[in-house]
Amino acid sequence: MGVEVCWDPAAKQPPAREAAFKSMTAATAGDKDGWLALFAPDAVVEDPVGPSMFDEEGKGHHGPEGLSAFWDKTIGNVEKFEFVIRDSHAAGSEVANVGTITTFLPGGYRVDTDGVFVYRVNEDGLVVSMRAFWETERAMATARQV
Repeated sequence: MGVEVCWDPAAKQPPAREAAFKSMTAATAGDKDGWLALFAPDAVVEDPVGPSMFDEEGKGHHGPEGLSAFWDKTIGNVEKFEFVIRDSHAAGSEVANVGTITTFLPGGYRVDTDGVFVYRVNEDGLVVSMRAFWETERAMATARQV
């Protein structure tokens, strides 16, 4: 039996879950400035965790300039996002969301990325760390034209 995750913005949510929801909403809307405003000045984004085509050294994207460049390299190139969060585990200042991000790319391609997406916030509710655990090869194996 599946569990519904409540993303109702009117319902009281832990701060990290709320920040994750706002991040997904900004990405879906193509709102780069709104997305960047969710992060603390010293924030780090690792998406995916470890070396990848987006981060060859696997050290993450740091601070406003690094996050802006990450957006331009990744989120900014997506024509449409669909987020399906199947489960969400909030504890302390963090949340781990389990789900699938479907990206629609130029040229009519669609890619499904299954993963665990972990957000940590500071006392002001700003994201200080976003770590996405997903496998490039698995995601690329789903690439297809729509």
